[in-house]
Amino acid sequence: MAVSSCSTFKNTLPSPVINRNSYCSGMRKTHLRSLCFFSSTSLRSFTYRRKHLQFNGFTAWSSQPTFHNESPDQELAVLLEIEGVLMDAHRMGNRQSFNVAFQKLGLDCANWTEPIYSDLVRKSGGDEERMLALFFNKIGWPTSLPSNEKDAFIKRVLKEKKIALDDFVLSKTSPLRPGVEEFIDDAHYAGIPVVVLTAYSKSGDKIARSVVQKLGDERFSRIKIVGEEEMEQSMYGQLVLGNKALSSGLDEQLAREITKAASAEKQRIAEEVASMLKLSVDLDTSSTESLQKVVVTLRAGAEYAEVPLCNCVLVAGSQTGVVAAERIGMPCVVLRSSLTARAEFPSAKAVMDGFGGADLSVSKLKQKRWS
Repeated sequence: MAVSSCSTFKNTLPSPVINRNSYCSGMRKTHLRSLCFFSSTSLRSFTYRRKHLQFNGFTAWSSQPTFHNESPDQELAVLLEIEGVLMDAHRMGNRQSFNVAFQKLGLDCANWTEPIYSDLVRKSGGDEERMLALFFNKIGWPTSLPSNEKDAFIKRVLKEKKIALDDFVLSKTSPLRPGVEEFIDDAHYAGIPVVVLTAYSKSGDKIARSVVQKLGDERFSRIKIVGEEEMEQSMYGQLVLGNKALSSGLDEQLAREITKAASAEKQRIAEEVASMLKLSVDLDTSSTESLQKVVVTLRAGAEYAEVPLCNCVLVAGSQTGVVAAERIGMPCVVLRSSLTARAEFPSAKAVMDGFGGADLSVSKLKQKRWS
């Protein structure tokens, strides 16, 4: 498995050979975006510190990136997911959301108490479609429902449940995970950038951002958010997701190399997804595109944090995030939630139960003490 490196530009670049795992990792966002202005027909330049480069038909400036600390190994950034990290909405509101859905659909006989819900979760392994099937197989399906429409009925229930859960997340009563606010404050005072990833949230970018706003105006102003727009506008996002304007502005040979590298990236992700789906039932993605989106978001998070990829730590609450982090060589720490209480995360640096105390703290991240 490829691991990202912390490489920087050197003083000479004899040919436009692109290292697909490292060409973005050490560069600053403003300098990365400068690439969009290169033209294959004219000699142009941009400023990246002091060193001057001649690079296949255009002129550029380059040097090693600067760090806040003397050693690059001391620089650190934290990337936070939404589900299971900032908020454990399933623990607080999933059961109630099912009951709201039952009421909206006129299913007066269906009401899940905590013991019923816990038993269904245990028997189904958390698969919500299976939870509904087990429940109605036991108490009986609605009498007006044809037997060949059971799957469609389950999908209607889950659709209403999602709407109810989204409403719960947006409400003022839905709490953040204990200790997350203090964790973000500690990171700020330690000079560690905090990036919240909303681009691949199950609830959608808009609802995920509303969760971030629960941190309060002061904390909200201190963090960076990578949603769908930020992901797509990042340098790596433009390359992998296919920005035609970017490609047309690059030197023709360089553009071909970038396109080739992006295609190889997509192919590797496809092959790894196929392999992982055979090995793990916990993987909560079923398509190459969804894993690719997470990978692009993680790389964009490092770019917006202005910290090399290998010095970023993802605090994940999902299997997808863990798989994507392993894919690109980003260290990952998992916070267990109601959705991942029984899941295994062999590639994670650590698996913890929450923030603060004996669990995840900024001091542990800085010292790389994972246990």
